[in-house]
Amino acid sequence: VQLQASGGGLVQAGGSLRLSCAASANIFNIDVMHWYREAPGKQRELVASLTAGGNRRFADSVKGRFALSRDYAKNALLLHMNILNVEDTAVYYCAAGWGPDVWGRGTQVTVSS
Repeated sequence: VQLQASGGGLVQAGGSLRLSCAASANIFNIDVMHWYREAPGKQRELVASLTAGGNRRFADSVKGRFALSRDYAKNALLLHMNILNVEDTAVYYCAAGWGPDVWGRGTQVTVSS
């Protein structure tokens, strides 16, 4: 499977963005999909995960602000990011599998104060 992330950009603090991770395979056949992020000078961290069965998991830092959904028409996993703050500035990556085994290219999210 190949993954393509998109939707990043520049947004003011308090704003919202929606990231999309389009998969080349049917997302129902992917056991789990994730969003990770890597901020300058920091290690890559897991932001959110969604299993094929619909179980969701979020990092404490984004709980209540970020949400996950599937776009069935586009075969994509969406990350809805709300009430963004400067600490959310990072390159966001989507990934698939428990490893994860497959990574997409990142998309830059920049939150200005």
